Amino acid sequence: MTTELSNPAGTTTQDAVISARHLGLTFKTNDGDVVALSDVNLTINKGEFVSFIGPSGCGKTTFLRTIADLEQPTSGTLTINGMTPEQARQSRAYGYVFQAPALYPWRTIEKNIALPLEIMGHSKSEQDARIKRTMDLVNLSGFEKKYPWQLSGGMQQRASIARALSFDADLLLMDEPFGALDEIVRDHLNSELLKLWAATQKTICFVTHSIPEAVYLSTKIVVMSPRPGRVTDVIESNLPSERPLDIRETPEFLEIAARVRDGLRAGHSYDGDHV
Repeated sequence: MTTELSNPAGTTTQDAVISARHLGLTFKTNDGDVVALSDVNLTINKGEFVSFIGPSGCGKTTFLRTIADLEQPTSGTLTINGMTPEQARQSRAYGYVFQAPALYPWRTIEKNIALPLEIMGHSKSEQDARIKRTMDLVNLSGFEKKYPWQLSGGMQQRASIARALSFDADLLLMDEPFGALDEIVRDHLNSELLKLWAATQKTICFVTHSIPEAVYLSTKIVVMSPRPGRVTDVIESNLPSERPLDIRETPEFLEIAARVRDGLRAGHSYDGDHV
């Protein structure tokens, strides 16, 4: 089964940021081939917040890594802003936020955020301006001179997001960035991320294992099946753009969450076909 994320009313093909057509990826291992992605057809449009949810090993992170040119598909096509993943990487078309903050412990927070700007050759004055702007966006102003080990896990992840935003790419790839945090911190960062998305108008691809997180954050939710990873459902959210945390108790929220849960159950029905 393949599912395509269709263009919403009012958008055109020029709005497409990510386009996957019959995308497949098979890993060669000593124990034989492992099919990670199979016949994925997906279009993600400019400005959307799209969450990917599914069981462990279903290909969510692999799909993000193919976008980032960290893995190469073995079949089908994938474009980012009309470019190949390699061209998109070379043109720095995206920022990537990993599951762990991956900050250098010997660099201050501002120096960690500056790292991609240094690599790209920005002047010191431009670096300073971008660091200030992104630290303001993630509410870390005042912590510029701190080292990662002096910050909480949530603050470290915010610094990681600031680093990904520092060079102002239109696309932000986020691989379960809040998965290791406690529920209170996670809720707070979910709210902050929505504000950040509203302020920047980035296109965001977000991997999660949490149904409430996916529903709370997203304009669309991509449900994936167990390996080999396929898209089993694409769910549009009709929730308002302003989303207080207590929206999770509303009938509208619970209805979307139930559909996500049903999609995950339906995906598991394929297990017997791919033993």
